[in-house]
Amino acid sequence: MTVENPALNEARQKTFVLQRIQPALLGLMDGSVSTLAPIFAAAGLTGRPLSAFFVGLAASLGAAISMGLSEALSDDGSVTGRGGPLRRGAITGVATGIGGMLHTLPFLIPSLSIALDVAYVVVFLELITIAFIRYRFMGGKLASTIVQVVIGGGIVFGIGVWLGQVGAG
Repeated sequence: MTVENPALNEARQKTFVLQRIQPALLGLMDGSVSTLAPIFAAAGLTGRPLSAFFVGLAASLGAAISMGLSEALSDDGSVTGRGGPLRRGAITGVATGIGGMLHTLPFLIPSLSIALDVAYVVVFLELITIAFIRYRFMGGKLASTIVQVVIGGGIVFGIGVWLGQVGAG
């Protein structure tokens, strides 16, 4: 009969959060938020959903590469215990790409108004999901986590919509 060691399980959970969840959450948050302004500005400026899609694709891939490299090159993990740089960079990069592409995909819909409506819902769901993951693994109060993530994302989203309207005249 094997007896579980609670301290060992707690250490494994902490390592999992530090080396897997935290880099993924970092990537999801960055990908979701940093790509909002360019995509919605492009939609407003051009009035063409496919143009917004390609801007979103470029922003998502660029952010994924940038964040993956930044995370991999930030430290080798020996001092912080954050794990190997290649794995951490890959996790962050892939999560950043996913975060940026989720609200980019609706712009494959030919109708701008429908694409925007779907993208608005996707953005809201992304931010709520990120807040829940943050709450689940990083702690804190769910309501305050939701408010922090949604307000931050909302500010960037608003800037993108505003710039698209200003630029379109």
